[in-house]
Amino acid sequence: MPDFPYIPETITVHLGRPDDPAPNVTVPFLEYIQNVASSELYPTWPENALRANIYAEISFALNRIYTEWYRSRGYDFDITNSTAYDQAFVNNRDIFGNVANIVNEIFDQYLARPGYVQPLFAAYCDGRRVQCEGLSQWGTVDLAEQGMTPYEILTHYYGDNLDIRTAPIRPLVQSYPGHPLRLGDVEVSVEIMQQRLNRISNNYPAIPKIYPVNSVFDLSTENAVKEFQRIFNLTPDGIVGPATWYQITSVYNAVLRLAELNAEGVTLQDVSRELPYVLSEGMRGDAVRLLQFFLSVVGTYNDQVPVIPVDGIFGPNTKDAVIAFQNYAGLTPDGIVGANTWAALLSAYEEIERTQPANGSTVVLPPTQTLVLGSRSEDVSRLQGWLNRIAQEYPQITPIPQTGYYGEMTRDAVMTFQQLFGLPVTGNVNPLVFYYIELTANSINQAGQ
Repeated sequence: MPDFPYIPETITVHLGRPDDPAPNVTVPFLEYIQNVASSELYPTWPENALRANIYAEISFALNRIYTEWYRSRGYDFDITNSTAYDQAFVNNRDIFGNVANIVNEIFDQYLARPGYVQPLFAAYCDGRRVQCEGLSQWGTVDLAEQGMTPYEILTHYYGDNLDIRTAPIRPLVQSYPGHPLRLGDVEVSVEIMQQRLNRISNNYPAIPKIYPVNSVFDLSTENAVKEFQRIFNLTPDGIVGPATWYQITSVYNAVLRLAELNAEGVTLQDVSRELPYVLSEGMRGDAVRLLQFFLSVVGTYNDQVPVIPVDGIFGPNTKDAVIAFQNYAGLTPDGIVGANTWAALLSAYEEIERTQPANGSTVVLPPTQTLVLGSRSEDVSRLQGWLNRIAQEYPQITPIPQTGYYGEMTRDAVMTFQQLFGLPVTGNVNPLVFYYIELTANSINQAGQ
């Protein structure tokens, strides 16, 4: 189970009930949600009803991913297409155009309780043939026709204590560290396991508490592991291999009720190891680079915001630019980039993006959405054209069909570009990567003229 939710590039679906001898299919997560929404919803429903339902479908699927619900039980898939257990999915079905457009816009957003990390187990049913605790799909239509917004519809069913959050996109990985943990190991996976065993011990007091929780697999950790193994009928050798790791994951999910609508939940304090929720002076990395890129674009069109270099270092110049933007946007000028500053900055950038063609600019500003496996848009087509132009000068990049669909060939070409130009090799195209690819292609065009 990961510390924080993320949007997996792909998801593996079992085409049947969990124990049915049915095949698995692996599809891009974006296409999976488009398929589920097209299989469960009617395209003629009001848009606000569709949006509310799609938020619930995304959150349900991400809860299965986050909790490793099936993987922790020994299955080789992430979710089934049986509505008795999960969501409807019809392999290779046609997708409704308006549904696909909504999914393209919000597929990286999910529901969660304030103060808790895990995606909400957004239980739902059709509301006609089946009644359940949670959202009624047909009921959302009535509420939308009464004028409710998607958020109001969701809080009608799930309560007012509800957040809509955005998650990063990355390849799906299993939480098991890839090697057995044993006495003497020192790594973050040990800390994760220690924290989970300590929480499990509240329900199973025979398991001794581990102290301190410090990433060191010491004797107290080994004793706790052995007692856990004895209770759950595993070989009590004190070594955390795949069977023990995923049994810990499964029991941890159960005691916190993470796959229930009324989950106890994982708090930020439970996973407060690495992820910064705000950006401030002294920080470094890709998030800072993205911030600097947006500030520089806004500064190019707004004299009140200075243009700064994109170097990934949140230094005094970046802080000054943040303060200048905050003053312009009417925010508290503290130089710290939290949720409000991010929202205002993206809004300012998107306004420039909308008006830019009317100003006669020849540079295509990147979309704010990251392009990932399964994306389909004009921006993908532009990206493919630029990559093909770059491939003429860099034969390491394999030319790709300019289809507007972000498939595996496009992802491979992007990864090669990222490797060649010293960027993090993710296979995803965030706005900064999009801009770098465009500038590289344009410079090659100019050199050839």
